[in-house]
Amino acid sequence: MLYSTQRSTNEIKNFFLSHYFGDGVRITFGVLLPSLVLYHFDQINTGITISLGALCASIVDTPGPIIHRRNAMLATTLTIFLVALCMGLANLSTFMLGLLIVGMSFFFSMFYVYGLRAAAVGTAALLVMTLSIGDIRPLKDIVFHALYILFGGLWYAGLSISLYNIRPYWLAQQSLGDCLVEVGKFMRIKAGFYQENINYDENYQKLLEAQIVVNEKQDAMRELLFKTREIVRESTQEGRFLVVVFADMIDLFEQIMSTFYNYKNLHQAFDKIGILHKYEDLLVLLSDDLENIGYALKLGTIPHLSPTIPRKLQDLHQAILDLEESPNAAQFDALSIGALKNIEVNIKNIFLRLKKIVGYFKVKKKKKLNKHGLETSPFIAHQDYEPKVFRENLTLDSEICRHSLRVALVMLAGFLIAQSFAFLHSNWILLTIMVIMKPAFSLTKERNYHRLIGTLIGAGIGLVILWLNLKKEALFVILLVCMLGAYSFQRKFYVISVLFLTPFILIMYDFLGIGTIPMLKERVLDTLIGGAVAFVASYFLFPTWEKEKVHKALVEMLRANLQYYRQIRGLYRGKSFESLPHKLARKDVYVKTANLASAFQRMFSEPKSKQVNIKEIHQFSVLNHAFSSYVATLALYATEHFDHIPHLAEVQSIASNTERLLENSIKRLEDKEALLDEPALFQIRNHHNHEDEGILLIPEQFINIQKVAFDIRRVVDRVEV
Repeated sequence: MLYSTQRSTNEIKNFFLSHYFGDGVRITFGVLLPSLVLYHFDQINTGITISLGALCASIVDTPGPIIHRRNAMLATTLTIFLVALCMGLANLSTFMLGLLIVGMSFFFSMFYVYGLRAAAVGTAALLVMTLSIGDIRPLKDIVFHALYILFGGLWYAGLSISLYNIRPYWLAQQSLGDCLVEVGKFMRIKAGFYQENINYDENYQKLLEAQIVVNEKQDAMRELLFKTREIVRESTQEGRFLVVVFADMIDLFEQIMSTFYNYKNLHQAFDKIGILHKYEDLLVLLSDDLENIGYALKLGTIPHLSPTIPRKLQDLHQAILDLEESPNAAQFDALSIGALKNIEVNIKNIFLRLKKIVGYFKVKKKKKLNKHGLETSPFIAHQDYEPKVFRENLTLDSEICRHSLRVALVMLAGFLIAQSFAFLHSNWILLTIMVIMKPAFSLTKERNYHRLIGTLIGAGIGLVILWLNLKKEALFVILLVCMLGAYSFQRKFYVISVLFLTPFILIMYDFLGIGTIPMLKERVLDTLIGGAVAFVASYFLFPTWEKEKVHKALVEMLRANLQYYRQIRGLYRGKSFESLPHKLARKDVYVKTANLASAFQRMFSEPKSKQVNIKEIHQFSVLNHAFSSYVATLALYATEHFDHIPHLAEVQSIASNTERLLENSIKRLEDKEALLDEPALFQIRNHHNHEDEGILLIPEQFINIQKVAFDIRRVVDRVEV
C-alpha cells in the first residue's frame, strides 16, 4: 500500500512539474485576461472575441523550437483572421455558408500532410469557422470581429514568446525531465521480469507501450534540442548541460534495453534460491533514482542517488560468488552463471551512468561543463512545406485525403442537422464532430468515448456546483480551477480535460446570465448527435484500417533491425567502430519499434472483423523487441571492450544465417508467393570452451539472435496478406 501511495504521489508531482501544467497556466492566463479586463469596461463580448483569438493561437503553441512555435502562432493568427472575415460574409447566405463549411473542412483537414503542428493550425481555423456559424453581423462589425480575433492571436503569441525569452531553457528542462522519468518507468517494467510467476505476455505489452512513450519523448526532445540554435551550438552552460544529459540518457536507454535474457530459463534455474529478487530490487531502486533525477531537472535542484545501491550491488556480487562456491553449484551450467554475471555488470554500468549524469549537475553548478561536440543534423527530420506535397495527396490513395473528405461530408451533415432543428447553439454539433474526427478509426473511437464520458460527468459536477448557490467570488475561483484543468490536461488526458471544460462552460454561462439548464441539455444532446455521426462516418465513409498499413510497419521494423544487426556484427568481424552510423541505426530501431507497437494498439481498438493477423503481429512485436535487445547487448560489449573483441570465427556462419532469415522474412512480407529457402537453424560446436564468461556469452547471444530471427520467419509465414 505504501509503495502504491508513493507511486501515486510521484505521478501527481510529475504532472505539476511537467510542461503540461505550465502550458495550462500560460493558456489560462493568456485566454482569460482579455475577457477580465474588458469585463470591467462593460465590453465582455469584445473580450470573449479576443480570448477566442488567444485560444486559437494557443492550440499550435505545443512544445518545440521557439522559431517553429512563433511561425505557427503567426500563421494561425493570420489564418483565423481570414476565416472570421469569410464566415462573417458567408453567414448572410445559408447556401454559401454550407459551401464554405465543406470547403474549409476539407482544406484545413488536409494540413495533416504537413505534420502535427500544421494540423493544429487547421484545427484552430476550423474552431473559428465552427463558432462563427450563424453569427450574422453588419459588414462593419464583421471586420471588427475579425480584427479582435487577430488581436487576440497576436496578444497570446507575444505573451508566449516573452515568457520564452525570460526562461529560454525552461521547456527543454521540463521535456528532458519527462524523458528521464519515462525511461525510469521503462526500467521498472523490465525489473518485473525478475518476479516469480510474472505474466510474460502482459509485461511485454506494458514494455512495448512504455517504449512508445519513451520514443515520443525522445523524438520531441531531439526536435527541441537540435533545432534550437542556442542549445545546439552549446554556447551556454545550460545548453551544454542539456545536450550531454540527453546524449547520456540515450546511451543509458540502450544499456537498459540490453538487460534482456531468456527470463523463463533464468526463473527455472534460480527461483528456488531467490537470487533474482536481488536483481529486481536493484533495478527498481535505479528506476526510482532515474525518476528523481528527472524531477530534480524540472525543479532545478541537484539530485542524489540512493546510498543503499552500492551495498546492494556488493550483496549481489557476493551472492553470485556464494552460488558458484556452494555444494550445489554443479547443477547450474556455466551459461546460466554467466548470464547472472553479465546482468550484474549491466546493472553496475547503469549505476555508473546515473552517477555520471548526476555529476553533470554538479559540474554545471561550477560552470566547468565542456562542449560535447555531437553531430546533430542527421538525427532530426525536416518537414517539407512545399505546395506539391498538398497536391500529391489529393488522391483517394492518400489516407489524409480520405480523412479530409470524411470530415467535410460529416461537417455538412452536422450543419444540415443543426439547421433542421431549433438548437440554441447549433454549432456545438459541428464542434463535437471537429474535435472527435481523427484520421484513424481507433483514435476517433477513443476521442468519441472520452468526450461523451467527460461531458456527462462534467455536467453532473457543474450542476452540483450551481445547485450550491455559491457567491460569485467562489464561483470565479472554481471557474479558474476548471479552466486551468481543461487546458492542462487537453494534450495529456482528453477525458479529464472535457470533464473540467463542461463545468467551466456552465459557470461561464451563469456569469453571462444565460439559462444553464437548457444549455446543459443541449450540450449533452449535441455531444451525442455529433459523436454518433462522427463514429458512423469513421466506420462507413472512406475508412482507413490498420490492416491496410501494418505490412509496411512490419517491413520497416525488419529493415531497421537488420541494419542495426549488420552494424554490430561488423564490429565482430574487425570493422572499426563508427559512432554516428551506430547511433542512427539504433535510433531507427527504437522509432520503428514504437511505430509498430502504436499500430498494434490502434488495430486492437478496431472492430474484431478488421483485426487481421492480430496474434501474429503481437508475436512479431515481442520477437523484434527481443531481437533488438539481444543486439544491444552485443553492441554494449563491443563498444565497451572494443580494443579486445575476440575473433570468434565459429559464430560467423550463424550470423550470416541470421541475416538471411531476416532478408527472407522481408521478401515474404513483400511477396507472399516468393520462392525462398526453408528456414534452418545453424549450430556451433564447442562454444562452451571459453573460460571468460563475457566471451562465453557472445556466441550464446548470436545463437539467441538467430533463434529469434528463425521464430520471426515462422511468424511471417503465417501472416495473411
